[in-house]
Amino acid sequence: MESEKRVALVRRPSPRLAEGLVTHIDRSPVDAGLAARQHEAYVAALRSAGWRVHELPAADDLPDAVFVEDTVVVCDGLAVLARPGAPERRAEVASVERAVTGLGLEVARIDGEATLDGGDVLQVGTTVYVGRSGRTNEDAICLAARLFGARGRHVVPVQVRGCLHLKTAMTALPDGTLIGDPDRVDTSVLPGLRVAPEPSGAHVVVLGDEQVLIAASAPRTADRLREEGYDVSVVDIGEFEKMEGCVTCLSVLIP
Repeated sequence: MESEKRVALVRRPSPRLAEGLVTHIDRSPVDAGLAARQHEAYVAALRSAGWRVHELPAADDLPDAVFVEDTVVVCDGLAVLARPGAPERRAEVASVERAVTGLGLEVARIDGEATLDGGDVLQVGTTVYVGRSGRTNEDAICLAARLFGARGRHVVPVQVRGCLHLKTAMTALPDGTLIGDPDRVDTSVLPGLRVAPEPSGAHVVVLGDEQVLIAASAPRTADRLREEGYDVSVVDIGEFEKMEGCVTCLSVLIP
């Protein structure tokens, strides 16, 4: 899939976004029009960083479908279709399967009694951290170990507490440094964890060797990363944060 490299899968938000699932925060009003504009700016930031945007079909009847990260994990040419922990979200996967097949990726799936959200999977070099959360269970972690192991990856399960997904609690910088909130993950299985200055500073999207994307709600983290020489793109995703979303879950990047 040489011609398909650096693809970003995205899906525009449903006008029913406010009806989506909320688990660990209080529900608050969502402005669907503002969410649409924020999503457009997010997609523009991906394009500006050199990613070719592949827009999935609209799914206006599926309120959470904009959070495409939860539906698939792509590793070294393999697209692992998720089986979301929330049954309401499983209908999102079919259109994603068609998209990754069209991109020439090999396809595998999480099935049986296993449940996995892509937001619980963090790839850092040859290590794949998989969150043990309310959405991802032990059966899925075992399947992930087999699937990613065949790609030369080592799976490390990480207990998640008090938040939706592993990538709600931590992500990684381009050099592989983990950044996040040590109160929300079992740090004993990690090589180290840099503490983010604010909660949403735990959410970093790696756009390139020196380029990252971060939410406007994490200004101190953005400033520190700039001081360290990173090219930092900042986007306002406030309407999605009201639905427990973050910058990572609005796209699937296929390098």
